Amino acid sequence: MSFISQEFLDDLLAQEDRLQFAAFDNDTAIALGLHLVELGRARHLPITVDVRRAGQQIFHAALAGTSADNDEWVIRKNAVVMRFGHSSFYMGRRAALKDVPFHEAMLVDPRDYAAHGGAFPIRVIGTGLVGTVTVSGLPQHEDHALAVEAIENLLARQT
Repeated sequence: MSFISQEFLDDLLAQEDRLQFAAFDNDTAIALGLHLVELGRARHLPITVDVRRAGQQIFHAALAGTSADNDEWVIRKNAVVMRFGHSSFYMGRRAALKDVPFHEAMLVDPRDYAAHGGAFPIRVIGTGLVGTVTVSGLPQHEDHALAVEAIENLLARQT
């Protein structure tokens, strides 16, 4: 994804506004994680899936083709969402639009923060940020798209 525009960033922010839960408990976190695993298996994707709520890891699974490196990416992507309140993809693309490395722009250590797509904020309407869902193992825009697809599917089932 070489072309980045303000319109693209606005679309990413609109996703975050649109994809909010009425409530998000452990059962919802597990359902989201299982749905991502189901999508990954059906498509033969080498992904690691992680869902956290209120600082607790509720769900974690690594499909065939992943490694311990993916777990480290999950931790670093999650750190971006929890610190800055936006998807890791948005934060990385925002820095790229400004042509400034994310770590320099935000004064963070790259060993602790990865502004690459795949970690998406879990927000509850009227509450705000309560956790993250993260996918690791694909190109960053695909990690992001898969997390978004799973949230969209889960929210559609709840209505």
